[in-house]
Amino acid sequence: MKLFITLAACLLNLSTLSAAEKPNILFIFADDFAYDCVGFNGNSEVKTPNLDRLAKRSTRFTHAYNPGGWHGAICMASRAMLMSGKQLWPAQKLNHKEMLQQREFFPQRMQDQGYQTFYTGKWHVGKDSVCQSAWVNARNIRPGMPKPVNQDQYNRTFKEGDDTWSPTDKSQGGFWKGGTHWSEVIPQDSAEFFKQVKDKENPFCMMLAFNAPHDPRQSPQEFLDLYDVDKIKVPENFVPTYPWNFGDRKVRDERLAPFPRTERSIQVNRLEYYALISHTDAQVGKILDQLDASGKADNTIIIFTADHGLACGHHGLLGKQNQHDPSIRVPFIIAGPGIPEGISISKPIYLQDAMATCLDIAGSEVETDFQSILPLIKDPEIKPRPYITNAYRKHQRMIIKDGYKLILYPQVDVTLLYNMEEDPLEMNNLAEDPAQAEKIKTLRGLLIADMKQAGDPLQLD
Repeated sequence: MKLFITLAACLLNLSTLSAAEKPNILFIFADDFAYDCVGFNGNSEVKTPNLDRLAKRSTRFTHAYNPGGWHGAICMASRAMLMSGKQLWPAQKLNHKEMLQQREFFPQRMQDQGYQTFYTGKWHVGKDSVCQSAWVNARNIRPGMPKPVNQDQYNRTFKEGDDTWSPTDKSQGGFWKGGTHWSEVIPQDSAEFFKQVKDKENPFCMMLAFNAPHDPRQSPQEFLDLYDVDKIKVPENFVPTYPWNFGDRKVRDERLAPFPRTERSIQVNRLEYYALISHTDAQVGKILDQLDASGKADNTIIIFTADHGLACGHHGLLGKQNQHDPSIRVPFIIAGPGIPEGISISKPIYLQDAMATCLDIAGSEVETDFQSILPLIKDPEIKPRPYITNAYRKHQRMIIKDGYKLILYPQVDVTLLYNMEEDPLEMNNLAEDPAQAEKIKTLRGLLIADMKQAGDPLQLD
């Protein structure tokens, strides 16, 4: 009988294990998934039973952040960082050919540790051929987002009788293109891979990358029926018009509701968002059932997270091209042998730490710009990284340290400061308070120093 060595027991000597003794890795990755739109993070409206049951046997990181983006498609940067292990600005300059030749991509490094690798779903890190070359075994490689037939859905009025968009209308293309919802293809592909590895000794690393719950927010009627639009709560920090020019005010995401915003438009957006999240959750349930049936579950580490969040009504915003927590913060859970169950860790991490963690599990040297979270799980006394930063194009810069968040809109000379412990909804800007001048100066100086070290092309000073 194969001996399964728990992660806790072998944390310090994973590199000495044979390939057959190393844990499998099931990495489930979503798109546009806000940290506060899942049941296990306290949202009582959204229905995510499968993710919730996974979370109960997981260690949960409550403050996982994305470092930013150089384009309106934040997922492009997020996934490039995840695959390369490079921070934001170095990741922007990736040379895919050189990385493939030097075997620097995440899946190649896992292969070098004896892992069978598999990928299905959203890629968005260069051409499909890059995905195929890096992962070797890849199916249904998807583009950045599905394109609907009717682009007018991005200019919806939400007036009664005028809003003809239907999430179930398959003639609109999008996720329905090809006859089967793109999210439903993911568990079909994973089922085939589980068959391939059923009798294999070497461990596997499989990444199942959903496009959902990215728009167009299309899902079957049964998931829409889970929600009543009249009962959907509008976020407490909702405003009809965001008060500052943060850049890209009318990027595509923001055109999914009229200007100024109406509460009804936010309710409809959130209903369709929740329905697609519930549909995604149902697919995750199928995948977890497949893992259990494969006989591999006892030696498999499961990670679930997403490439960034989504405002969907918070502050009157809809997209992810801003620095408020619903847009930059994601759910992050890890479960499996040796991982404590039901534990919540509030220390800040980057979601791309998942890549470094997988390398750590595989016994590889973690030579990346990110950090394995295994030490944080093993030793509560270990200090996390001292701060978190985020950047969006030339329009926005942000730093979080010691419970305070500083947001800068340098193109319009706007400074925002929030006490995140006392004001988690970011409703009370402290930047005009003279008593906060020294804190703003300190945070700004630290941010500028980090920007220089990170190769940020913007010069704040």
